[in-house]
Amino acid sequence: MPHPLLTYYSLSPAVMAFSSTRHGGFSRGAYGEFNINRHCGDEEECANKNLEALSQVLGIDVDAVIMPHQTHGTEVRLIAKDFLTLPQQVKGMVLEGVDALTTDVRNVCIGVSTADCIPVILYDHEHNAAAAVHAGWRGTVRRIVQKAVGAMRMAYGSQPEELQAVIGPGISLDAFEVGDEVYCEFAEAGFDMEAISRREDKWHIDLKECNRRQLCASGIADRNIAVSPVCTYAGFADYFSARRLGTASGRIFTGIMLK
Repeated sequence: MPHPLLTYYSLSPAVMAFSSTRHGGFSRGAYGEFNINRHCGDEEECANKNLEALSQVLGIDVDAVIMPHQTHGTEVRLIAKDFLTLPQQVKGMVLEGVDALTTDVRNVCIGVSTADCIPVILYDHEHNAAAAVHAGWRGTVRRIVQKAVGAMRMAYGSQPEELQAVIGPGISLDAFEVGDEVYCEFAEAGFDMEAISRREDKWHIDLKECNRRQLCASGIADRNIAVSPVCTYAGFADYFSARRLGTASGRIFTGIMLK
C-alpha cells in the first residue's frame, strides 16, 4: 500500500500535526496522488483508499479522521466523545457547512481541506485541546481564526497566551491576485491594507499574514505562531492548488491529533 507523504509540524510530543502532500496515494490525474476529500470530484474508491492509508499512519480507525464539509463560512464545531457513536448520516449533518473543528478527545484527528486557502491549526497544551481551521479569503475577512480561538476559550478554558499555532501551506501574496471588490471587502473589514496587500496589475493580498495578525490580535504570542513558507500555487507539484490545477483537483488535508 502506498504510504502518504506528510509534512509534520513540531508542536508537542503529545500531538501529531501535519499537512498532506500530493504524494503517496491512489488518486490519478489532477487528484494524484493523495486526496481524501470526497467532495471535489475524485473517484470515491481512491479517496477511501487514501483515507485508509492515512488512518494506518496515524494508528487510528478510519472513522476517527474527521473533516467537515466546508462552505467558506465561519461555523466552528466542537467534536466530543459521543460524536464517534453517531450514525454516519447524523455525522454528515453535524459536519455540514462547518469550516473549523475543535476537540479535546484523544486519538481523534480533526482536519480541514484546502487547495490555496489557508489551513490553521491550534494547540492548547494546558488543556490538551486542539482546533483545525479552514481560512479562505471569505473566512479570513470574517476572522474565522479569531472565532476558533474564542470557541476554544469557551469550551476548554483555553488562554490565548498558552496556544500554539501553525499556518499551513497556502497561496502566497505574490500569487494571490484579486479584484477590486475583494480588496474593498478587506479594507471595509478594517484590515491594515498597507501591511497585507500590494498593487501590481491587480491587487494582491497576503492571506497568511492576515491570519497571523488575527492570531496575534487574539492574544497568541508571535513566537508561538509558525508559518509555512510553502506557496501552493508555486509548489503545485507537491501541494494541490486550485488556481493551477482547477477546482476539479485534489485537496491538502491539514490535521491535528491528540495522543
